[in-house]
Formats: sequence, structure tokens, C-alpha cells
Amino acid sequence: MRAPHLLPPNSHQRGPLALVVTLLMLPMAPWPAAPLPRPVAVATARPAQAVVSGRFGITPERRALLNTIRYAEGTWIGGSEEGYRVLFGGERFGDLSRHPDMVVRRRYASAAAGAYQFLPTTWNRAAADLGLRDFRPASQDQAALHLVHARGALQRFDRQGLTAEVLARLAPEWASLPTLEGVSHYGQPVKDRNELQRFYQRELERQRSLTSA
Repeated sequence: MRAPHLLPPNSHQRGPLALVVTLLMLPMAPWPAAPLPRPVAVATARPAQAVVSGRFGITPERRALLNTIRYAEGTWIGGSEEGYRVLFGGERFGDLSRHPDMVVRRRYASAAAGAYQFLPTTWNRAAADLGLRDFRPASQDQAALHLVHARGALQRFDRQGLTAEVLARLAPEWASLPTLEGVSHYGQPVKDRNELQRFYQRELERQRSLTSA
């Protein structure tokens, strides 16, 4: 099919000026618009993962250390969470919303409580540093690791394990742990270093098996 005429009939018989006028009077076809540029994707940085200040990760090794401290402090109780409710002297308390702050008199008088036998002042400082709002097991674990770290023993422990030097660094924090001389820092009953290291090794193996299961 031939293309239709764009000029009126006999337009070729008119003069140049008439032809120009005629062309100007013709409707103009719209010029095809240039395609808009496609939006360029702007790379945005991924938001950084939130880091909870003062929190300590618990590896099998650190869990075995915590359990060894509980064993030395007499709050192991077969690994049950009852150990987190122990008052000085062995009695139990019920409310885990806060440190019980209750003085118990036996051979000594103490307000120590929990799996790691925190004194109220020690607990209050650790809780404030870590932003802890209760006395539940997870909070007690964090506070205990905070004390290990404060004694300069956590990094050494992570590198070397439960050595005599690590125990000696922790002896001023927990009276049941031995100094390098094998005695309590406070002249109280103390656990034998070899016994603690054997318990730690058994617990470490158990914790690793639980992690790999």
C-alpha cells in the first residue's frame, strides 16, 4: 500500500511561499519524547548490628568456668537452677526480681546470695555497670563474668584455660578459690586447685558435647 499524501492536492502547482504557508498550517506530529533515564540504584550501608554494652558471650569454656565457681561456692546442686536461689548458709529464697539483701548468721554473717554468692554491694555495682534489672540466672551469669573480667582474668582464661594463675586472680573475688599458695585470700575454707581443675575439665567436655549435639 502506498503511503497517504501529506500535502493537499495540487500543492506542487503553487509558488514556494504558498508551499511554505501550507506546510506551516499542517498539523505537526508530536516528536517522540526521549525515554526517561532509569533510576540509578544508590547503595546504602547496612545498619550495624546492635551491640549490647557490657554483655559477655558464653562459650562452653566460659560456662564450664561459671559452673566451677558455683561448685567451689557450694551452689552447684547438680547443675540445677536451684543454685541461683541459694543464700549464704544454704537456705533458699524465692524472689529473683532483685538481690534478696538478707543477712544470714552462721559461723560468719553474710548477705551473699545467688549462684555466685554476690554481696549486695558487689551485685549493685555489677548490675549498674551492665544495666541488669533482675536477679535471674542469666543476669547472675553476666554479673559473674563481669567480675572475672574486672579481675583481669577473662582474657587470660580465654587464652589459657583454668590455670593456677587464673584461679589466683579470682581468689580475691571468691573466697573458696585458692591463691597461688593454695589458701583462701580471706582465710576461709578453700577448694583444692586440682579438684577444681578436674571439675572444670569434666564440665568443659560436657558443655562441648551439648553444643555439638
